[in-house]
Amino acid sequence: MIMKKIRAAVVGYGNIGKYTLEALLEAPDFEIAGIVRRKGAEDCPRELADYPVVKDIRELADVDVAILATPTRSVEAYAKDILALGINTVDSFDIHTQIVPLRRSLDEAAKAGGAVSIISAGWDPGSDSVVRTLMESLAPKGITYTNFGPGRSMGHSVAVRAIAGVRDALSVTIPLGTGIHRRMVYVELEEGASFETVKQAILADPYFVNDETHVTQVPCVKDLNDVGHGVNLVRKGVSGQTHNQLLEFNMKINNPALTAQVLVNVARASMRQQPGCYTMIEIPVIDLLPGDKEQWVGHLV
Repeated sequence: MIMKKIRAAVVGYGNIGKYTLEALLEAPDFEIAGIVRRKGAEDCPRELADYPVVKDIRELADVDVAILATPTRSVEAYAKDILALGINTVDSFDIHTQIVPLRRSLDEAAKAGGAVSIISAGWDPGSDSVVRTLMESLAPKGITYTNFGPGRSMGHSVAVRAIAGVRDALSVTIPLGTGIHRRMVYVELEEGASFETVKQAILADPYFVNDETHVTQVPCVKDLNDVGHGVNLVRKGVSGQTHNQLLEFNMKINNPALTAQVLVNVARASMRQQPGCYTMIEIPVIDLLPGDKEQWVGHLV
C-alpha cells in the first residue's frame, strides 16, 4: 500500500528555510506543498522554480504542517495564524526564558484549531534538551553544564540585524566553561548610524544581557561569516547513592543545516500527536523517525 506523504510548507526562506528545503527533499515521507515568502514569487531564487511560492499559506493546497523558518520573535504570531487554519506548526524558537509562556499560548491556539504545535525544535533548545533530559534521568542529583561554540549563533545574529542602524551582523559564541559564554558581536552599520547607540541596544537586548558581550564594528560582516557551531554537554552527578557519575555529549555542526533537520523531524512527529503544543522532551523520540516503529525498535534497541 502506498502511504500518503506529509505535505509541508516552508514559511520563510532565509538560511533555515534553504536548508529545510534540502532536508525535505531527502525525507522519504514528505512532499513540498510550497514556500511562503514575504515577497512571494517576486525575485524568486532559481532553486524554487519547481514549487509554488506564495505570500500567504492560504494560497497553498492541502498543507499538513508548516515549518516556520522565521525569526524567533515572529514565531508566535505566525503560529497562531496558521494553527487557526487547522495546520500543524513547528518552529525553532530559541529564547529559553520565554518557552513556557509560548507553550501555554500556542497550546490554547493549537487545541482551538484541532492542530499540533511543536516549539523550540532546533538543536538548543531542541535536540540538546532531549540529551539533557536523558542525562538528568541517569544522574538525578547533580549539575549539568551546557557549553556552546565556538561558533555563529543564528538567533543572536538575527536579533542584532533587527536593531536600527545595523546593515549586517554576526554573533559568535565563545565557551568559557561551566556553562559560561562570551558573545563576540560584529556589526556592519548603515551610513550615518551611531556605533555607540547600536552597541547599547545590543547590550540591553534579552539575547545578550546575561553574558559577557563585546561589540565590534567591521566594514564587512560577510568576510567573517561562518555557519559552524557546536556544543559540549556535561553532567556530573549521582545515580542512586553512587557519586562521581560523569556524562558527556559533544557535537560539531553546520548550525542551520542541523536546525533544519530537526525541524523536518518534528514536522513528522507532529502528525503523530494529539492536538496541543509540545516541546521536544514531551514527544516520543521514535516519532522523529520515518517508517515502521517496529523496524526501528529492532534496529536501535
